[in-house]
Amino acid sequence: MLKYLFNSLKLTGLPVETGTGAQTKFNRTKQGLAKSHWLDSACVAEVPQLKFLTNQPLLITCKGHGHRQVIQMDKYGFPRKGYKPKQKVPNWNTGDIVSVIAGKNAGLRNVRIKTVRFKGNFDVRRPDKTVVSVSRNHIIPIHRQDGYSYAFA
Repeated sequence: MLKYLFNSLKLTGLPVETGTGAQTKFNRTKQGLAKSHWLDSACVAEVPQLKFLTNQPLLITCKGHGHRQVIQMDKYGFPRKGYKPKQKVPNWNTGDIVSVIAGKNAGLRNVRIKTVRFKGNFDVRRPDKTVVSVSRNHIIPIHRQDGYSYAFA
């Protein structure tokens, strides 16, 4: 299986090299680098002196665009409430990254909107994993939802 993958990658025309774990560790320690996956991937084969333009990688996680569940269910799987059509607040979506600039929770930065309510208040998840409700008048958008979550290592 690995041989098939290696041959498929060579057919792309891009330079492809392989190495052992011992060679990767040797290259990493010779250059005085810390042990991490993103640095190990740069030290796989014969490596001249490396020059990094950043000291921390950008972690990208797929979060999706939510789901389409028409009726809420209880813990046994029976319908809990009747169907209520979703009404959206214009220009706001679940997953938007915002900063809270006023109100009781002022100072929260780079938090994700968990729930969008029609009345105009949103649930956001704080860094300590608690959920708080904030008004749309107290937040400013940082990044609009695109299905991914971004963070630094």
